[in-house]
Amino acid sequence: MESPEVIKGEGQGRGNSGIFLQGQYEVQVLDNNNNPTYVNGQAGSIYKQQPPLVTAVKPAGQWHTYDILYTAPRFNADGVLIKKGIVTIIHNGVVVQYNTQIEGTTEYIGLPKTLVHGPGPIVLQDHGDLVDFRNIWLRRL
Repeated sequence: MESPEVIKGEGQGRGNSGIFLQGQYEVQVLDNNNNPTYVNGQAGSIYKQQPPLVTAVKPAGQWHTYDILYTAPRFNADGVLIKKGIVTIIHNGVVVQYNTQIEGTTEYIGLPKTLVHGPGPIVLQDHGDLVDFRNIWLRRL
Protein backbone atom coordinates (compact mmCIF):
# COMPACT_ATOMS: atom_id res chain seq x y z
CA MET A 1 0.00 0.00 0.00
CA GLU A 2 1.28 3.47 -0.76
CA SER A 3 0.40 6.35 1.51
CA PRO A 4 -0.29 9.41 -0.59
CA GLU A 5 2.45 11.99 -1.20
CA VAL A 6 -0.20 14.68 -1.09
CA ILE A 7 -1.32 14.97 2.51
CA LYS A 8 -5.06 15.55 2.48
CA GLY A 9 -7.28 15.21 5.51
CA GLU A 10 -6.58 14.09 9.03
CA GLY A 11 -7.41 11.23 11.38
CA GLN A 12 -9.54 8.61 9.64
CA GLY A 13 -9.90 10.93 6.64
CA ARG A 14 -6.29 10.55 5.49
CA GLY A 15 -5.12 7.61 3.42
CA ASN A 16 -7.84 5.39 4.88
CA SER A 17 -8.50 1.92 3.56
CA GLY A 18 -8.67 -1.59 4.91
CA ILE A 19 -8.11 -5.22 4.06
CA PHE A 20 -11.15 -7.36 4.86
CA LEU A 21 -10.43 -11.00 5.58
CA GLN A 22 -13.30 -13.21 4.43
CA GLY A 23 -15.12 -9.95 3.73
CA GLN A 24 -15.80 -9.52 7.48
CA TYR A 25 -12.68 -8.81 9.53
CA GLU A 26 -10.83 -5.56 8.80
CA VAL A 27 -7.11 -4.95 9.09
CA GLN A 28 -6.86 -1.15 9.19
CA VAL A 29 -4.80 0.60 6.51
CA LEU A 30 -4.24 4.28 7.25
CA ASP A 31 -1.71 7.06 6.70
CA ASN A 32 -0.86 7.34 10.39
CA ASN A 33 2.44 9.23 10.07
CA ASN A 34 2.08 12.34 12.26
CA ASN A 35 -1.66 11.72 12.08
CA PRO A 36 -3.21 10.67 15.38
CA THR A 37 -6.51 8.81 15.51
CA TYR A 38 -8.34 6.58 17.96
CA VAL A 39 -6.18 3.76 19.27
CA ASN A 40 -8.05 0.82 17.69
CA GLY A 41 -8.30 2.63 14.34
CA GLN A 42 -4.56 2.98 13.72
CA ALA A 43 -2.70 1.35 10.85
CA GLY A 44 -2.21 -2.33 11.64
CA SER A 45 -5.11 -2.57 14.08
CA ILE A 46 -7.90 -5.09 13.94
CA TYR A 47 -10.40 -2.33 13.35
CA LYS A 48 -12.28 -1.28 16.51
CA GLN A 49 -11.00 -4.37 18.35
CA GLN A 50 -7.25 -4.47 18.86
CA PRO A 51 -4.68 -1.68 18.43
CA PRO A 52 -1.27 -2.56 17.00
CA LEU A 53 1.44 -3.61 19.47
CA VAL A 54 3.70 -0.90 18.05
CA THR A 55 3.54 1.77 15.34
CA ALA A 56 5.39 0.89 12.15
CA VAL A 57 4.26 3.63 9.73
CA LYS A 58 6.44 5.31 7.13
CA PRO A 59 6.44 8.92 5.88
CA ALA A 60 3.95 10.04 3.23
CA GLY A 61 4.63 8.89 -0.31
CA GLN A 62 6.32 5.61 0.65
CA TRP A 63 5.13 2.08 0.09
CA HIS A 64 4.06 0.06 3.11
CA THR A 65 3.96 -3.72 3.40
CA TYR A 66 1.34 -5.73 5.22
CA ASP A 67 2.10 -9.42 5.65
CA ILE A 68 -1.01 -11.04 7.09
CA LEU A 69 -1.09 -14.58 8.44
CA TYR A 70 -4.70 -15.49 9.04
CA THR A 71 -6.50 -18.53 10.40
CA ALA A 72 -10.24 -18.41 9.80
CA PRO A 73 -12.76 -19.07 12.56
CA ARG A 74 -14.24 -22.56 12.70
CA PHE A 75 -17.88 -23.48 13.13
CA ASN A 76 -19.33 -26.93 13.77
CA ALA A 77 -22.04 -28.50 11.61
CA ASP A 78 -24.72 -26.78 13.72
CA GLY A 79 -23.16 -23.34 13.11
CA VAL A 80 -21.71 -23.00 16.61
CA LEU A 81 -18.39 -21.16 16.81
CA ILE A 82 -15.74 -23.61 18.04
CA LYS A 83 -12.62 -21.52 17.42
CA LYS A 84 -12.28 -17.79 16.80
CA GLY A 85 -10.13 -16.52 13.94
CA ILE A 86 -6.58 -15.41 14.67
CA VAL A 87 -4.21 -13.11 12.83
CA THR A 88 -0.55 -12.14 12.88
CA ILE A 89 0.30 -8.94 11.01
CA ILE A 90 3.77 -7.79 10.03
CA HIS A 91 3.61 -4.13 9.00
CA ASN A 92 6.75 -2.78 7.31
CA GLY A 93 8.76 -5.68 8.73
CA VAL A 94 7.52 -5.17 12.31
CA VAL A 95 5.13 -7.53 14.11
CA VAL A 96 2.13 -5.38 15.06
CA GLN A 97 -0.35 -8.19 15.81
CA TYR A 98 0.78 -11.60 17.07
CA ASN A 99 -1.70 -14.47 17.14
CA THR A 100 -4.41 -11.93 17.90
CA GLN A 101 -7.86 -13.37 18.40
CA ILE A 102 -10.54 -11.77 16.25
CA GLU A 103 -13.66 -11.25 18.35
CA GLY A 104 -16.08 -11.15 15.40
CA THR A 105 -17.02 -8.77 12.62
CA THR A 106 -15.27 -5.40 12.73
CA GLU A 107 -18.14 -2.98 13.17
CA TYR A 108 -17.84 0.78 12.76
CA ILE A 109 -20.37 1.24 15.55
CA GLY A 110 -21.30 -1.49 17.99
CA LEU A 111 -19.85 -4.73 19.25
CA PRO A 112 -18.38 -7.50 17.08
CA LYS A 113 -20.91 -10.03 15.79
CA THR A 114 -20.38 -13.73 15.29
CA LEU A 115 -21.81 -14.63 11.90
CA VAL A 116 -21.66 -18.20 10.65
CA HIS A 117 -19.87 -18.28 7.30
CA GLY A 118 -17.71 -20.33 5.02
CA PRO A 119 -14.94 -19.13 2.72
CA GLY A 120 -15.10 -15.48 1.78
CA PRO A 121 -13.24 -12.89 -0.29
CA ILE A 122 -10.33 -10.63 0.44
CA VAL A 123 -11.77 -7.13 0.03
CA LEU A 124 -9.82 -3.89 -0.33
CA GLN A 125 -11.85 -1.08 1.19
CA ASP A 126 -12.41 2.16 -0.72
CA HIS A 127 -13.13 5.29 1.27
CA GLY A 128 -12.27 7.49 -1.71
CA ASP A 129 -8.89 8.41 -0.17
CA LEU A 130 -5.64 8.53 -2.11
CA VAL A 131 -4.39 4.97 -1.52
CA ASP A 132 -2.76 2.56 -3.99
CA PHE A 133 -2.20 -1.19 -3.69
CA ARG A 134 0.19 -3.40 -5.64
CA ASN A 135 1.87 -6.82 -5.44
CA ILE A 136 -0.93 -8.59 -3.62
CA TRP A 137 -0.11 -12.21 -2.98
CA LEU A 138 -2.44 -14.81 -1.50
CA ARG A 139 -1.36 -18.27 -0.46
CA ARG A 140 -3.64 -20.86 1.04
CA LEU A 141 -2.06 -23.43 3.30
